[in-house]
Amino acid sequence: MEPGLLRDLLTALVGLLAGVLSGAFGVGGATISTPGIRLLGVAPLMAVGTTLPAILPSAVSGGLRYRDEGLVDWRAVVWTVPVGVAASLAGAAAAGLVPGEGHVLQLLTAALLGLSAWRMVSNVGRPNAANVGADPDSEEPLTREPSPLGLGAVGLVAGGLSGLLGIGGGVVMVPAFNHIGLSVRTSVATSLVCVGALAVPGTIAHAALGNIDWRTALVLAVTVVPGARLGATASLRLRDRHLTQVVAAFLGVVALVYAAGELAAL
Repeated sequence: MEPGLLRDLLTALVGLLAGVLSGAFGVGGATISTPGIRLLGVAPLMAVGTTLPAILPSAVSGGLRYRDEGLVDWRAVVWTVPVGVAASLAGAAAAGLVPGEGHVLQLLTAALLGLSAWRMVSNVGRPNAANVGADPDSEEPLTREPSPLGLGAVGLVAGGLSGLLGIGGGVVMVPAFNHIGLSVRTSVATSLVCVGALAVPGTIAHAALGNIDWRTALVLAVTVVPGARLGATASLRLRDRHLTQVVAAFLGVVALVYAAGELAAL
């Protein structure tokens, strides 16, 4: 589709949906906006960079809603973000070196989403070491405090993939934070704050490399803000166990759509 008013309107709808899902699941929204703008005609590598500028306003909008509820683990943010920022810059620099003109990056994204979905859904009803003896339907499941090393490792992987794939890193952080001790709800809230921070260096790097369609990025940035606020509010209404199931299902569906679209393009 050629750039114009119709594409802008459709991009706005993609941004609104991406914002809702960002606020609800703590994944940055690019899991929807990247394939969305690909379908609207943005080139693969350009789509990777274009979604990043819209992640920050989405993360801020949803993150403020979770902060008001006291759900953000600021200790996790402090240990995760610095490592993630460095890894994000390295990932962004390497994006253009991966063969396949961006298609391989999109397929890697699909594989990552599928793995995250499988790990989360396989753990539903199976408490980790921190939650042994907890009521699986409890509104406040027991948790343990993640180690700085574990949080740094999450930042390394999430940041690298944020820069490389333009997905914000939330698809890694939500299941990873949950796996190392945070509740699903706190994982979503904390991930969203980290996602916003990690998007900044990735945006700068991709802008320098000329991988951002600024017209599309601006439309996305404007519409994700109200969507993220709505998504965060909806997420707060779900029980922790039900939120896990919804997040896993969401990631699995997006993984299938991602893979099918890029395989068809290849």
